[in-house]
Amino acid sequence: MENNNAGLASGPPAGNIFANRIVLAIMSSNFLLQLGIWIRNFAILLYVTEITNNDPVYVSLISVVEFAPIFIFSFIGGTFADRWKPKLTMVWCDFLSAVSIGLVLMALILGSWQAIFLATLVSAILSQFSMPSAMKLLKQHVPGEQLQSVMAMFQSLMAIFMVIGPVIGTLVYQKYGIYISIAVMGVMFLLSALVLLGLPRDIEKEKTEEQSDFKKELADGFRYVMSKKVLKSMGSVFAFCGLAVGLISPLAIFVTMEKLEMPKEFLQWLLMANGAGMLLGGGIVMAFSKKISPQKLLALGIFASMIFTVGVGWSTSVVLTIVLQVLNGMFFPCIHIGINTIILRYTDEAFIGRVNGVLNPLFMGTMVIGMSVSGLVKAPLTLSGVYSISGVLFLLGALLVVPLFKFKETDTYSQSALAGKE
Repeated sequence: MENNNAGLASGPPAGNIFANRIVLAIMSSNFLLQLGIWIRNFAILLYVTEITNNDPVYVSLISVVEFAPIFIFSFIGGTFADRWKPKLTMVWCDFLSAVSIGLVLMALILGSWQAIFLATLVSAILSQFSMPSAMKLLKQHVPGEQLQSVMAMFQSLMAIFMVIGPVIGTLVYQKYGIYISIAVMGVMFLLSALVLLGLPRDIEKEKTEEQSDFKKELADGFRYVMSKKVLKSMGSVFAFCGLAVGLISPLAIFVTMEKLEMPKEFLQWLLMANGAGMLLGGGIVMAFSKKISPQKLLALGIFASMIFTVGVGWSTSVVLTIVLQVLNGMFFPCIHIGINTIILRYTDEAFIGRVNGVLNPLFMGTMVIGMSVSGLVKAPLTLSGVYSISGVLFLLGALLVVPLFKFKETDTYSQSALAGKE
């Protein structure tokens, strides 16, 4: 059992990540999925705005069906992914996504346009089972010293698609329409499943009585977070930032049409500007991140988001809005790196998965709440008003990080006995 694993993980020399077939297969699968997802996102967004005459409630519903499953299923998916075989889980998830997209396409052709939301909903649910399985495979087959480089590759791929994804999605929809766009998405999921079939067979786990109780795992995770002042504060930060992001996420298309008076397709350039900023900012933050504590890095990123969010909400200049989008993207890595570093530093190894399982749904849950109400409050509060409220929520999130400045790295590994105290 160890032989197979060792051959795959340590076969290639350290640093030669692309010689590892597991990394190649998972990166190729991720590339295909990102392509399908971006085509889906833009096709559905442009189609729904057309068919509903720019109804903000329906537009915000797109974001709700995309992110609600992440909130509901992230902890459940992660727990089951630990128990199931990772290769099999990933292949089945992509295959079932492709099948569901085929059924949605049939419903669309028969005239039920609301079925389009199911294409997003089903694949979003299944991704909560396949993503942790991919992480599990990488943990099994990639040497420890290469893991950070592999994670950086995944981040870079996401940032690249932030730049090219909107253009590809818009072009496919404009040239071929909604049916072909949805069909392409299904084909991408199917191709991803075929690529993953090339992975080596799953390592057989011996049956142990480690069939831990799901409820106990969940309770332990919550108790652990509540016992750590840093993590408890992070929960509040996640909640405020999730609500702030949720309020404005579905409204970007209205910034394009109402504030900038541009056609809805212009949204792709705003997202591209944000993605370009992320690529640029990622390199800058990586260079300076060791010289600044993760708490300060996080506070800086959230405070910058507050300024640029309010700016985007009030700007009527195309050039200024694009500049603000680039700057917002540049500071996003501060938030991402700050959050991940704080969680890793201040969490005992045995609880890292469960801490993520508690904090991520907190962020996603408040984000989904924000998305659910953003379409409803847009008219009474105005677009600028909603963006201003989002900015205030970001400011509160940044202020909640400030008390954490006093925590030193020596506070990091406190005894896990704390988890059982409360």
